[in-house]
Amino acid sequence: MKNKILLSLGFMILLSSIAVNSYSQEFLTKVIVNAQSVSSNIDKKIFITLQNQLTDFITGRKWTSEKYNANERIQCNFVINIESSSDGNVFKGKMMVQSARPVYNTTYQAAMFNFQDQDIAFRYIEYQPIEFNENRVQGSDALSANLPAVLAYYVYMILGMDYDSFSPKGGDTYFQKALNIVNNAPDGQDIKGWKAFDGLGNRYWLNENLTNTKYNIVHDAIYQYYRGCLDKMVDKEKDARTAMTKSITQLYNIYKENATVMFIQFFIQGKSKELVGVYQNGTTDEKSNASTILSALDVSKSEYYKQQLQ
Repeated sequence: MKNKILLSLGFMILLSSIAVNSYSQEFLTKVIVNAQSVSSNIDKKIFITLQNQLTDFITGRKWTSEKYNANERIQCNFVINIESSSDGNVFKGKMMVQSARPVYNTTYQAAMFNFQDQDIAFRYIEYQPIEFNENRVQGSDALSANLPAVLAYYVYMILGMDYDSFSPKGGDTYFQKALNIVNNAPDGQDIKGWKAFDGLGNRYWLNENLTNTKYNIVHDAIYQYYRGCLDKMVDKEKDARTAMTKSITQLYNIYKENATVMFIQFFIQGKSKELVGVYQNGTTDEKSNASTILSALDVSKSEYYKQQLQ
């Protein structure tokens, strides 16, 4: 009888741990490591191992104190294109980071985070643990610590954007965690993207725009775009358009003061069809106003906006 009770308890604990695991993960993650450009002298199996380890790094760690249901998990993709290698275990390349957010009352996934990091350098030895410590971001070896630092940075930035989309400045905690990584990032000759002087469109500036109180209005613009507009398009289309107009006007006001603010281009890119769709049933004045603002914010698509929002 005692054995049966112990077995039953063990089974219940197992079920409980499975349930906790199933309903606690924040992300549905896909990691791809593309190494087609790397020398054929390197066994490509190492990159499959790396791909699997990076997936486990993101999904095997609790990044928030929140409990996520399965349908609440954030869809995200990390595509690492390795372009060169040296010393057998040091790699350089680019990383594409993407995330999406479900829109209320629809099956539509709205893009939230879409960014290509131009400068990734890291050391990796097959099966070497991928470790990250928020209190010791630099680790014991800068190149080995850089890849997990970059991934953790983007995880927190994705969380920040996602939480901002549900409540005004809701993502501040996670933008601050990303700022901690920026301030304590690994440092070395081949490591770039963490400093202001590394370029105008890097990790430093993206986080700076989202933590600088000068640009606080961007957080409201994020909220108005997703929660105020997209989530209401099915039930309250007119109110949704009003919220969208508020969102893009807030971005436009920042643009007029400083056209080089990185966040504006980061946020607006890839959203042209989505934006036009919001205004398709709008009034002539709504369309005209939106066309003027969007043509300024998204210059490469200005003709598209003018044609679609006549």
